[in-house]
Amino acid sequence: MANMFALILAIATLVTGIVWCIDKFKWALARHAKCAAAQAEGIAETKANKQPGWVETTASLFPVLFVVFVVRSFIYEPFQIPSGSMIPTLLIGDFILVEKYAYGIKDPITQTTLIETGHPKRSDIAVFKYPKDPSLDYIKRVVGLPGDRVIYNLLSKTVSIQPACDGGKPCDKALAVTYSDVQPSNFIQTFSGFSGNEVGNGFYQVPQGESMQGGLRLATRNETLGDVTHRILLVTQAQSQPGSYYQQPGQSQSSWVVPQGMYFMMGDNRDNSADSRYWGFVPERNLVGKATAIWMSFDKQEGEWPTGVRLSRIGSIH
Repeated sequence: MANMFALILAIATLVTGIVWCIDKFKWALARHAKCAAAQAEGIAETKANKQPGWVETTASLFPVLFVVFVVRSFIYEPFQIPSGSMIPTLLIGDFILVEKYAYGIKDPITQTTLIETGHPKRSDIAVFKYPKDPSLDYIKRVVGLPGDRVIYNLLSKTVSIQPACDGGKPCDKALAVTYSDVQPSNFIQTFSGFSGNEVGNGFYQVPQGESMQGGLRLATRNETLGDVTHRILLVTQAQSQPGSYYQQPGQSQSSWVVPQGMYFMMGDNRDNSADSRYWGFVPERNLVGKATAIWMSFDKQEGEWPTGVRLSRIGSIH
């Protein structure tokens, strides 16, 4: 759907641009010549010398479409957060701005990199085309860089990383990944049963000390990857599902070595995120951009209508 919109926008910009150019450099000159000739002969201006309505409308759309096309394709693009996989960093109903040029200037249709401008850094929040279905846009946190060995501890639900050394292979020395103590969060999850990689779709902010019928309070802790700290959520009562994990050839269960040109992504809502643990790596060409700010936020649940506006969430993403 995202690529289809980009294609439609590109075609509309091209068509209106062609009409604008032909009108400016051919039809308008012919009209001016007719007007000049008519004035020289003392004849009043006729409707035939005026710009046709369809030409005027089409040509006037071109500057607007051109600006939208350039901004959306190469600078910033708005996205909506449809699910809870990035809670507590991003909530369902957040509308975010994605910096399109952060990971390269790309062809908006084919996603081919035209100009390299940078690469993802560990802990970036990135939007990308889902590798198994590029028509879908996903958003996760960058955890593993090319060459990293990423190990997920099934019992403690923690991550350890051995970064790549010279030659692109994992080093013996691990990256400093630290965690704070597990504490109760302000989020309660309601469950609709486990299906595939997701375990529920209802997430509500409820002050500690209060409860919700049929709900389970989630736990939170700080995760520090290198020098970047962010919060993650856990369902402490839920066991990991290693049988559903992506099994990389030659690697043990819940251990992955990130190939060159690819990235390992994880959601901050760790027990409610279908991420690289389940379907593998994200090729660099699938990257759309880096999430940088929340420009609007509606209080809503997945698949439901908004019930309010969360103005306090507007601002940069941490």
